Amino acid sequence: MSLNSFDPNTAENSEDIEKQFAVVAVEQAETYWKLITSIPGSKLRLTKLDDEIYELFMERFPEYKDVERLRKFDEEELKNKVAKERWRQFANYFEKKVEDFNFGTLLRTDANAEYGQFTTCFVVRIQFYAFEIARNRHGLNDWAVGHQ
Repeated sequence: MSLNSFDPNTAENSEDIEKQFAVVAVEQAETYWKLITSIPGSKLRLTKLDDEIYELFMERFPEYKDVERLRKFDEEELKNKVAKERWRQFANYFEKKVEDFNFGTLLRTDANAEYGQFTTCFVVRIQFYAFEIARNRHGLNDWAVGHQ
C-alpha cells in the first residue's frame, strides 16, 4: 500500500502494533506509579514545560479548577465529540514542544486510586501531563507515597 493512498481514518488497527502501544503505556504507568509512591507529587516536575502546560490546561479547561473534578472525572468527559475537539486543539499547541505529545498513555480517572481496570483510561500523553501536573500542584497525589 502506498502512503499516498493511505487514509488513517479508514485504516484497520494492527493487533501487533496495538500490543506494542499497550506495553509502552503500561510501562509508563508503572514508572509513574513508582515515582509518585516514592516522592510526593507536589515536589515533582514532569517536564520542563510544566508551568506552560498547567496554565494552558486551566485556561482551556476551567472546569478542572474545581479540585474535586480534577481529582475524579468520568472518562466520557474526555471522549465525547466536543471534548475531543477541545483536546485536539490543546494537544496541537504542544506538537512541536512536547516529545511524544500524542502517544497513548494511561491516566487514572481517580487521583485517590491506583491504576486499575475501573480507574484508568487511555489518553494521549499531553492529556496525562495536563491532569497529573495539575494534580501534583494541588497535592492530590501526595497520599500515594509509601503505597507501593
